[in-house]
Amino acid sequence: MAGDQTPQPTGGPDDIPTGAGQGWTALSYLIGGMLVWGFIGWLVDQWLDTGGIATGIGVVLGMAGGIILVIRRLGTPT
Repeated sequence: MAGDQTPQPTGGPDDIPTGAGQGWTALSYLIGGMLVWGFIGWLVDQWLDTGGIATGIGVVLGMAGGIILVIRRLGTPT
């Protein structure tokens, strides 16, 4: 029947999340960046046998990249 249809979400991929969605988005960017780039650094450590230096550099780069993504996606606080 016509009344039994569920409403479709109106948000698009470029919409900025509100409230808790912004916090989860920022947290996922930061943790994701640290994990991905830390893992890449760990792989470089295993390859070059640098003793963990590349892992640390990868984690720091991941944090910086996550912060840049948060600022680009969510904007600066007002």
